[in-house]
Amino acid sequence: MAPLTASDVGEITVEDYGYGLGPPNGILVLRYPPAATIPDFPEGRDDFLHQVFFSPDGALVVRRGETSHFLSSTEMLWVRRGAVIEVRGLGLQTVLRTCVREAPARLTRHGAAVLAPSRQVRERILALARPGVSQAEGLQARAEILEGLCASPAAEVEHAASAPMTPARAVARALRVDPADPTGLTAWAEQLHVSPKTLQRDIERQFGLTFTTLRTQIRLRAALALLPGLSVTETAHRVGYGSASAFVAAFTREFGQSPGRYGQAPLAG
Repeated sequence: MAPLTASDVGEITVEDYGYGLGPPNGILVLRYPPAATIPDFPEGRDDFLHQVFFSPDGALVVRRGETSHFLSSTEMLWVRRGAVIEVRGLGLQTVLRTCVREAPARLTRHGAAVLAPSRQVRERILALARPGVSQAEGLQARAEILEGLCASPAAEVEHAASAPMTPARAVARALRVDPADPTGLTAWAEQLHVSPKTLQRDIERQFGLTFTTLRTQIRLRAALALLPGLSVTETAHRVGYGSASAFVAAFTREFGQSPGRYGQAPLAG
């Protein structure tokens, strides 16, 4: 049985580390360590704070309207204040949520964006989320973090207006949240109170794919986000493959190269 989300149980473990929080040029780092629930941040907006989400030991799934992205452990999500977005972990993992009231224009021009910061920026944020850091050290790190984020490649997460929640879209959204969900087409149809043929036709109409191909594509895109921090075998199981060999074959067919080329050591924290 999959773990519940923090929203399901109504609470989440959090450690907070603030530096210079009186003036507008302070920084607050909230660290959500791995616990018994999957960390999730439901769709909403903050009109006072810019935020950066980062998981050093897992992947995040981000949704903005009908736009969804998987983020690896080497990427971060920038969210300008007032932007509506939903963030969720793909497992029991650490999530760091960095909050600032002021940020450079090179960042605030993005409503929401996937950033690819340097290892040094990732290490700086991790270093702030620990006891024993002085106010002066924290504020110096803030300046270096924002400078590093400004220099990072950024891919805007566009807001696609939400479409009516058809059966096909309900299935796709559920699979993005849990790519390893083993539910088959017939069982999905039963849950959604439609026939399997009706559900299959709806998926083909909405996405131009069969159910099996849609599920495979979602699983493989989640795998791209997981591979920087997990082994090929762990990634295969995390996205729903019964064996590493089946995963390697599917990945290679889709991307033209083996998943091993995406592997790299995770950033410890």
